[in-house]
Amino acid sequence: MGYRDAVARQVESLSEVRTAVAAGLKELDLSDFSGHIGLAGIGASYQVAMLGASYLRRRNIAATAYCPTDLYDAVDSAGSSFVALSASGQSREISEVMAMRAHLPRVALCRSPGTPLAQLTGRELPFASGADNGASSTGYTGMALAVGMLADALVGKGQSPAWASLPALVGQVLANQVDNAAAAAHILAHRASIDIVGARAGFATAGEAAMLIREAVRVPACGWDTLNYLHGPMESQDSRTGVIALGDDRETKIAQDMAELGPAVLITSRTDIPSTGNLVVMQVPSTDNEIAAAILDIVAIQMITGDMQDAAGLTNVTFRYRQADTKLKPWSPTEV
Repeated sequence: MGYRDAVARQVESLSEVRTAVAAGLKELDLSDFSGHIGLAGIGASYQVAMLGASYLRRRNIAATAYCPTDLYDAVDSAGSSFVALSASGQSREISEVMAMRAHLPRVALCRSPGTPLAQLTGRELPFASGADNGASSTGYTGMALAVGMLADALVGKGQSPAWASLPALVGQVLANQVDNAAAAAHILAHRASIDIVGARAGFATAGEAAMLIREAVRVPACGWDTLNYLHGPMESQDSRTGVIALGDDRETKIAQDMAELGPAVLITSRTDIPSTGNLVVMQVPSTDNEIAAAILDIVAIQMITGDMQDAAGLTNVTFRYRQADTKLKPWSPTEV
């Protein structure tokens, strides 16, 4: 479906995901998942793996996010059980590294049931996010919600109340931030590159935002951890570049500092920082659940990206570079 249609559908989609995942968890035996949990993903799914690992670690569960490159060696050292993430269930590399770990507990997190990855792992949790676009919208936020609910099940202390309120909060962002998204897109237009900065779960969101901007707007972009960004990478920022900072802490100062040199966008739940000059502030609802917060942040960035895409004449663009070996099925330019 079209990019804007997919972004707008996320209120409905997230409600459907919550229902589907709750039902799936009732049928899923996770009793053998223990010790160090690995979460494996590639592309946008790797960023979701980072979200899940951060969420588990903050609940005292040992967890690490891996891209497949890290898993072709040392089969028994990376984790004692695995969550394999692939929206399509067709990612070749995830299937390969999961096949190498047939002796470990594994579960596949995919959009639809019965995928090749699910058949390989023997267990699945379909998240049913429905129609999407090539630069993933519903697929990303749906998988993020699903990994949060799966993580709650692994922790064993019940589901977060944030999941029930999340669709309505996303609706608030979509309704209330239209003008700010347009202003952010305007100042970020024609940038030579864009840095996106965030901490913990925000670092995962920064990575997904960079991928989204690269795919949908064809502008070089990079995601940075907040503390790493302060140790040198920010030095390249000037009037030719742009920055998007995600968060309520050190990120606010980064956005304000960068706005003295060139365009800066701050996505925050704080209400005391106004837009001014080169700084556009997008306010998202406050939540104490870091995956819910990450979903609200990426929805705001999806809105900015939609305006940037239209302004660049790239509305509903499809991928230019064919990678015929990354999926188990024939390649499609709109693959999600």
